[in-house]
Amino acid sequence: MKHVQAAGLKLSAIGLGCWQFGSRDWGYGKSYGETTAIDLVHRALDRGVNLIDTAEIYARGVSEAIVGRALEGRRAEAFVATKVFPVWPTAGRVEEHGRLSALRLGVETIDLYQVHWPNPVVPLRSTMEGMRRLQDAGIVDHVGVSNFSPDRWAAAERELGRPVVSNQVHFSLLQRKPDQGNVPYAVANDRIVIAYSPLEQGILGGRYDPDHLPPGPARRNNPLCLRENIERAMPVIETLRRVAAAHDATPAQVALAWMIRKPNVVAIPGASSVDQLDRDRRRGRGAHRGQRRVRADQPPGHRLGVPPGPTVRRVGAVAPQVVMTASHGRRAGDASCPREATTENTGPDPARVTSTLAPSASARRRPRSGHAPRWEVAVTRPGARTPGPRGPRGRPGRRR
Repeated sequence: MKHVQAAGLKLSAIGLGCWQFGSRDWGYGKSYGETTAIDLVHRALDRGVNLIDTAEIYARGVSEAIVGRALEGRRAEAFVATKVFPVWPTAGRVEEHGRLSALRLGVETIDLYQVHWPNPVVPLRSTMEGMRRLQDAGIVDHVGVSNFSPDRWAAAERELGRPVVSNQVHFSLLQRKPDQGNVPYAVANDRIVIAYSPLEQGILGGRYDPDHLPPGPARRNNPLCLRENIERAMPVIETLRRVAAAHDATPAQVALAWMIRKPNVVAIPGASSVDQLDRDRRRGRGAHRGQRRVRADQPPGHRLGVPPGPTVRRVGAVAPQVVMTASHGRRAGDASCPREATTENTGPDPARVTSTLAPSASARRRPRSGHAPRWEVAVTRPGARTPGPRGPRGRPGRRR
């Protein structure tokens, strides 16, 4: 198993993401959390995987509890990472939630405690003060962040006054913005980027296509899993299949190999079964070597064996735009969404998926107590007028 060493840590290049543990939204059945999830953690540790990542928001703490049960008797083999629920992350609440997470995990010290999302209302200084208290008390060993820009990552380090060793971000062949900011920052400052959804919830594993859409509420709520967006991603998926066939690998192995070739980057794919975990990690190193040979024989500009040329540019030009707008709702859990972010998710040249996350005018105001942004999704063509914010009772709101 390849390892990444940075910030004084040594992490397996491929970890285990536990978002799906204890949640029914993935459609894995009741027995998944009771037996399969435990087996997944054990098999990961058996294969040399030491990074186990969860969060208190995953199934409302159930994921942490499952990880805790799985680590009984094997705590020393794991580097346990979890994340604080980002609703009103003041110093006191961060400290309280960190202690509760440690109890659910059954550990004396959390190896890596991360701020799940930046909060536009609570000052970063207050959040980092809570992290510092947890470190001083020995509840937390290392501090990390998640979904932070490079500038905000640097600001978190200044406010903490200590290293913020990692930033967990959405990073895959279809979401490559971290290549432009967070990865260079990590390399320059001896930090680590943790890539979540490196397989885009199975889409890059080659299992789905426009006629076979991903199942389960968790995937149906992902704009990338819309039929139109999967159609735009098919050139990338077909390229992964070709490279995998040429090197006796799977598309998932090739996608993960592409990811872990990058310096200071580790990936945390989930798994629906022990067999899937074995496949993704057993051949990752072989696919990695095969991918390097393919790229070494290609002229500059090639990406995963896709020839350059006008056709590539024409296909990329017809990508749809996924626009997410926010309005006020009463689901406090939704406050984990960022206030404002804009990303261009560019995969290999033949396919592009562009997403713009912009809250409505009402969501830019400070939420009232008990209120939080609610995200709505619409798909439009490039150049088309994007839907405006919705007013009361679903009527169109005024633009500002």
